[in-house]
Order: sequence, then C-alpha cells, then structure tokens
Amino acid sequence: LRGSKSFTAALTTEAERNGHGLAYKSVSVGHLEAAPLSPSRLSLGRASSTATSTAAPDQGRPQDYLLLAMFSCFCPVWPINIVGLVFSIMSRNSGQQGDLDGARRLGRMARLLSIVSIVLGTIIIVVYIALTIRGNISF
Repeated sequence: LRGSKSFTAALTTEAERNGHGLAYKSVSVGHLEAAPLSPSRLSLGRASSTATSTAAPDQGRPQDYLLLAMFSCFCPVWPINIVGLVFSIMSRNSGQQGDLDGARRLGRMARLLSIVSIVLGTIIIVVYIALTIRGNISF
C-alpha cells in the first residue's frame, strides 16, 4: 500500500481560511515547490508548471514553430491553421516572458495543428485534382 503524499498544515493568517472556519488546509507535496510563473498555467487543483517540469532548465529556448505555422496557412483548412498560427505566436510570447514550460506546451500544440492542417490541406487538394481530372468538377 502506498501512503498519501498530502498532509494538513496550519494556516498562519485569517485571510487564508478555507471558508469553513477551520484554520487548516490540505495540500499536496507538489504545491510546496513554487507558485506558477505564467498566467497561462494557472490552476487551482494541480501542481505548478515549474514543479511538474521534467525538462532540464539549460535546454535553451523552446521552439515556437512559427515558420511551420505560416507555411500551413497556405493550405485550404483555414480555421485550423489560423489557430495553429495563434498558438505559435503565443508560444513565442511565453518564451520571451520566461515561461519555458508554457512555451513548450503552446509550441507543441502549434506544431500539431500545423501538421494536421498540412495533411488535411494536401488531402483536399489531391481529391479536388482527382475529381477535376475525372471531369466531375469544372472550373
């Protein structure tokens, strides 16, 4: 049997009471690390992004995939590739503000949306050309 990693600690100020008149709050070990650095990663029930980060801090700036997102905007799947471009810009902004974990997360989403956009756009173009050659669609 595994024991729980949470414990109960006494709160020091009256303002931090849990609303039930008790001066105790149950917290997990992950919440003791540090407060979240990014407003994009605020969460009430999970550990902060700095506590859950598995990457080494000296890996450098995470990729934002801006060129891939801009290339995907030429595909005919505009809602998806525009959202990918927005995620890419948000990733770049998070990286510049020092939130490396948020930048990685947003960059991965930008990469995923850009790849989906390119694949779906290629499928749409191939199907359109195939139907045009068969004579079912005319210009």
